[in-house]
Amino acid sequence: MTLHSAPDRAAAASARSDARRAAVVDLGSNSVRLVVFEGLGRNPVAVFNEKAVLRLGRGLEASGRLNEEAVVQALQVMQRYNAIARAMGADPFEVLATAAVRDASNGPDFVAELQTRMPGVPIRILSGEQEADFAAAGTICGIPGADGVLADIGGGSLEVVRLARGRRFEAQTLKLGVIRLADRAKQDVERARLLAEQDLATVPWLGTAVAPDLYAVGGAWRALARMHIARAGYPLGIVHHYTIAADEARQFTTTVAEAPRRVLERMAEGSRKRVDDLPYAAVVLRRLLRITGARRVVFSANGLREGWYMDLLPAEIRDEDPLLAAGHDYARRLGREPDLPPALIAWTAPLFPDEPAVFRRLREAACWMSDIGHRDHPEYRAEQAFLRIFRQPGVGLDHHARAFLGLALALRYEAEPDAPFLAPARQLLTIADQRRAEILGHALRLAYTLSAGTMTLLQATRLDVGSTLTLRLSTGSGVFEGESVTRRLQRLASTLALSAQTRVDR
Repeated sequence: MTLHSAPDRAAAASARSDARRAAVVDLGSNSVRLVVFEGLGRNPVAVFNEKAVLRLGRGLEASGRLNEEAVVQALQVMQRYNAIARAMGADPFEVLATAAVRDASNGPDFVAELQTRMPGVPIRILSGEQEADFAAAGTICGIPGADGVLADIGGGSLEVVRLARGRRFEAQTLKLGVIRLADRAKQDVERARLLAEQDLATVPWLGTAVAPDLYAVGGAWRALARMHIARAGYPLGIVHHYTIAADEARQFTTTVAEAPRRVLERMAEGSRKRVDDLPYAAVVLRRLLRITGARRVVFSANGLREGWYMDLLPAEIRDEDPLLAAGHDYARRLGREPDLPPALIAWTAPLFPDEPAVFRRLREAACWMSDIGHRDHPEYRAEQAFLRIFRQPGVGLDHHARAFLGLALALRYEAEPDAPFLAPARQLLTIADQRRAEILGHALRLAYTLSAGTMTLLQATRLDVGSTLTLRLSTGSGVFEGESVTRRLQRLASTLALSAQTRVDR
């Protein structure tokens, strides 16, 4: 199912530079969330994000109706969200209602009342198929090559989608949202296991799909990921792209499903509002791992809302590589000379013969990002550059990319290789990957020393790599072998385990 149109390339370029805002409300069974996005770039930029946990779907299984107390609260919250979106100039602004509203007998009355309080605001009651489409588009936004099974858990429903190399195929909606499952099971976790197993068995393709990865989307599973990050002492507290091997995920979900409430409260810490949901989220995740045979769980912070945003993008932007798009965005916002990054890409290429495609992308992204610290205080440029990449909120970087680029750019700003702030990145990289990042970082430092950040001066230099690392300089170009150049050339050569020399071409 296609959710987008494709304006021409000129319109796409215009849209990218436009600072317009777009807002969406995800009106779910468990929570209601407003997100305001700014611009129309490949990686969504949320400038406002607010959530209210209302549990509209509580009791729906027994009564067939939305929770009356939650309806009153929702009307108040939605009036606030309407005021915020209007004050921020968001256009388009849309409300997407999901399982609880579409299944409740009083859902139409609730929507009608909302419409009177939010005149002119489109309110869409999504079908399960549409929920799956948006969830898939949002996940692919952040993980373009997603391959396996996507599972988006909410309060009222679970959407499962087969993904293959970034394309969406079969999808189905099940009544396995955490609130609905708890109600169906009469708050009995053991009975919830049986219900989850029975429901998942009705999806004919789920057990036969080739599922190297299980992509976990939804607030309840994000809470599980945060718990696991804390328990594992993982060095990066970002859920998006966090990955757990299947065996470890099965053990962890069993622990969560069987833990007494007081233990869960200690484990959950920042996600205590989710404590009631966690055992049911764990049960469904474990059953999905069993039936899909997935090798690992990949958590995605993207879902329905980002899928809605992707639908706004011209095809030319939507189809960009998110990693390189992030690099281009940094260069556009923080760089001094727009023509320098492509020159740096060519200048550093001789250092990496037979370079795998995955590392070429990282090297290109590093070159685009390489001037991000020039406005920072000189004493803190290295650490600021590192943190700006390692902890940036965008979706374009997985954890390996954050670590690699953060390390390379910190060294570009001459961080000490054993600086304590680099330790989290080094934990996420193999020794070989650390060495690649070090070579690239030292090369970029040398390039900026030679060129003063200009393409004209950089083009008067060249690196030759053989049994010796040779820096070639053009005479009369304004580039010469001073102390700083010699020192940085020697450091790069040492990282390559080579000797260094300089030659002046006349």
